[in-house]
Amino acid sequence: MEDDDLDLMFQEAFKIASDLEEKLPPDVMLRLYAYYKQAVKGDRFTFNDNSDLRNAFKFNAWMQLRGMGVKEAKKEYIKLVNSIIK
Repeated sequence: MEDDDLDLMFQEAFKIASDLEEKLPPDVMLRLYAYYKQAVKGDRFTFNDNSDLRNAFKFNAWMQLRGMGVKEAKKEYIKLVNSIIK
């Protein structure tokens, strides 16, 4: 798969996920968040410590993907979005 194709598919999957009206289970939302952050930022982790438990869960989900490549994260994000809409 060409990088341009992957980027386009990733952008389309992000739009689909952003436009979903159904409420997704929290674990699915965390996985979407983590794959997205890993695909966009890689291992350049940032954490806004405002003592918000939700943000801590999101950061933890992202940290669990440490070392995953950007391409792999994009593919996993696309796969997850496709599994949600089917």
